[in-house]
Amino acid sequence: MSELQALLLGILQGLTEFLPVSSSGHLEIGHAVLGIKTGNNLLFAVVVHLATVLSTIVVFRKDIANLLLDLIKLEWNSSTKYVSMLVFSSLPVLVLGLLFKEEIEMLFTGNLMLVGSMLLVTAALLSFAHWAKKGTQKITFGKAFIIGVAQALAVMPGISRSGATIATGLLLKNDKTDVARFSFLMVLIPILGAAFLDLVGGAFSNHESIEPLPLVIGFFGAFLSGLAACAWMIKVVKKGKLIYFAIYCFIIGVIAIFAA
Repeated sequence: MSELQALLLGILQGLTEFLPVSSSGHLEIGHAVLGIKTGNNLLFAVVVHLATVLSTIVVFRKDIANLLLDLIKLEWNSSTKYVSMLVFSSLPVLVLGLLFKEEIEMLFTGNLMLVGSMLLVTAALLSFAHWAKKGTQKITFGKAFIIGVAQALAVMPGISRSGATIATGLLLKNDKTDVARFSFLMVLIPILGAAFLDLVGGAFSNHESIEPLPLVIGFFGAFLSGLAACAWMIKVVKKGKLIYFAIYCFIIGVIAIFAA
């Protein structure tokens, strides 16, 4: 992988991790367009995902600090409840990842037909959320679990994680600001968990390892673009402009299907 390819893929990861257009689907398309084999990029994927985690932490640093300060009080309060819901919401994707890790990895083989089809699913979800009646309800444990199921379904390349979770939260009549915050914070646990398992499982021992410089470039590309995308996406959800991303996913999905 060259430095330019690493930069482009890093920026692509950072933007599409937070925008509801599917980072996994766009990376698959990016690999196909740039002619990069997907089988030897586990370490790179771990690095750019950690970069987007850092972007989330920076954007929500005050929220995270307040949650941690309340947690150390070792009492049941609003922060303890909120963190518990975040953990609860991550159970579906954690179970899916542990039980079907190999089957999920087999989906990431550059199958543009699959990616395009799932992008159309993302477009449909965003359209439903856009036209649904808006609500102001708070997220509960039950709703957190349902949003977590939506996150688990987003392991499919082409289904946007942020799009699926935000759309599901809005369809459940939750407050749009709360949904955006919950959607971005809930991903911290599964991404960090998956990164740890990948590293323990041998991401560093890949036979076709990547040089340090492309990794560093990819990390900063994903981090900086992730910062911008995360902050922008919060504003987009508040303004209810998801329909534009639905149109985008539909167009890219159709192009991917015809290009397969």
